[in-house]
Formats: sequence, structure tokens, C-alpha cells
Amino acid sequence: MNRTGEYKYRLKYEHLDRMQKHRKVLYERPQLKRLFLELTLKCNEYCFHCGSRCGDVKSEELSLEQYKTFLDKVKRDFDISNIQLCITGGEPLLRKDFFEIMGYANSLGYDWGMTSNATLIDERMAEKLAEAGMGTISVSIDGLRETHDRLRGLKGAYDMGMQGIQALIDNGRFNHVQITTIVNHENINELPELFEIFEKMDIGSWRIGTLEPIGRALDHPKLMLTLSDYRNLFEYIRDKRRQGYPVEYGCTHYVGVDYEREIRNWYFLCGAGTYVASVMVNGDIGACLDVERRPETVQGNILTDDFTDVWHNRFKIFRQDISDIDPKCKGCENADYCAGGAFHSLDLDNMKQRVCLRGI
Repeated sequence: MNRTGEYKYRLKYEHLDRMQKHRKVLYERPQLKRLFLELTLKCNEYCFHCGSRCGDVKSEELSLEQYKTFLDKVKRDFDISNIQLCITGGEPLLRKDFFEIMGYANSLGYDWGMTSNATLIDERMAEKLAEAGMGTISVSIDGLRETHDRLRGLKGAYDMGMQGIQALIDNGRFNHVQITTIVNHENINELPELFEIFEKMDIGSWRIGTLEPIGRALDHPKLMLTLSDYRNLFEYIRDKRRQGYPVEYGCTHYVGVDYEREIRNWYFLCGAGTYVASVMVNGDIGACLDVERRPETVQGNILTDDFTDVWHNRFKIFRQDISDIDPKCKGCENADYCAGGAFHSLDLDNMKQRVCLRGI
């Protein structure tokens, strides 16, 4: 290894050591930065990888007044200039009082963004979103036309989604319009063609995530990525970033010192319960919405518990290293930096990590 390479690795390890210390501090003094609101589980698509198993479902939903009361409380108890509201579902735009909720959040001064499939977005809808103060949006496009429609269970989803993205871009009032693609063992080969399409669009970034063993995806084990798939994907992303394109890997999983900081903007840190909290559709309080919902991961409910107290004094299951629990992590040279990986992919029945990229 030449001197440049030695310096790069030394610098990475210095950063990783600092990140490890910072993670330990967060366990004691968490910092709420992203607050997810799951407005509905209703969705006009039926994605095979959906962690929440959304679709044509019925579920309890908080009322407009309950959201207003909650948003008022968070503003009183926290510095909302440091918090982004992350609006999700289901498809959030299926909520009939969506603009009443988000208009109220905007009037209080919240910064907010949304995850959407964009099938309901046209020029008029984009303008309404801008008027309601939406700053950022991430739209899911999971393959070329046929693949995307098949994976999302809705014929025409690709065309409607792409038209929605273009309407958002044409509006010109949003800080960031992002496309997110979830890669599996089959659609990974479509990335070059997708890049050619997205490069011609004025998007802010292309975020590439990977199929995670959660929700409906657990029913499709053959579509999980192999280590070879991961390696090819990381090489692809690193190459694009070196060329100056705004392509990035999702926040999930420690990817090894070779790829850390090179395929996304900073180093891995699972923010569940330390940076991230969520309010589920029925008012339950949790960490990342991708985490399996069960008694030990649901920390309370905003209708019966004080959210501020819950944030400061509960979430203990999330404020520890998984590597201290999972016996497979014992003695691993990556344990200090990986901390056992992302909480959402933890098998909670056996307290073992389902995704490990050691040796990538």
C-alpha cells in the first residue's frame, strides 16, 4: 500500500474511533433529529418488500386534532430547528386530511419531507405540497417499467411515478427531489439502464438501498443479495461517486473499512432510538419504522404516554450495541465500528443479526 492509501485508511480508522465514542454518548444522551410520522397504512401499491405490509388495509389512525396536540407538544419540549419531520405511510397522500396536518406542521415552523410513490402527484399536487412547506421528497423507483410495476403490484406504477417526479422537478420549489431504488438479486442488473434514465433528470440524488429481511421481503429469501451482489453494488456506487454523480448507499449496515465513507456521505451509525423516533399510525411510539413491531420495541403511545419522557427515559433496547448481544459478533474485528449492525434486521426471537457484511 502506498503512502496515500495508508493515510486514507488511518484517517478512516480515526473517524471510526470517533464515531464509536459518539455512539456511546448517544446511548446516554440521545439527540432527536428525525421524527417519523406514519400517517396511514393505506397504499395504492402492494410492494413485495414492504416492511409494514401496507396496501389495501384497514387500521386505526390518529385524528387531525391528535396530531395537532402532539406537534404542539414536541415544539414546546424540543428545539424543532434540529428536527426534521419525515412523513411516510403507506402512501401519505391517501390520507384525506394530509394537507391539514402538514399545513399545521408548517405553520409551527417544522421542517418536513416525505417518502412517496409519486403516483398521485401531478402539477397541481406538486404546487399544493410546495405551499404546505414540503422541503424534500424521496420517490421509489425500483427498476425499469416492467420490473417496477411487478415489484410494486400496480400496473402503470412506473409511468405514474416518473410523471410525478417530473412534476416535482418542474415545480422548482423543493430543496431536494430524490429517487430511491431498492435493489434485490434480480433487479441489480438494471442499475446501469436506470442510471442512464435518471442522469437526464434534474434530481438531487439517487439513493440505492438493498432488500432487507423484514416484512413481506421475508417471504422472498431467494431475492436477498449475496455477498457478491453487495460487492458489485458497492463498486458500482463508488465508481459513480468518484465520477461526481450524486449516488449514495442507504444508511443501513456497516460496509467495511474499504467502502465506509466512499459509498455514502459519512460512516455507518444506526440511529434507531438515538437520532430517530417514530409515531406509528395508531400512536405507538417506536424507533425506526422498519423495526419489527412487538412489545419490546414499542415504547409507549402518544395518547397515553408523555412522548418527551418516553424519548429520554425509555428506548433502552435500542441504546446498546447489538454486538454485545449476538454471540456471532464476539471477537469480530469490526464489532467496535459495526456495533452489530442495523437494528431493523435483528432477529428479535433469537437476538441474532440477519445481515452481516463481514468479509465484503
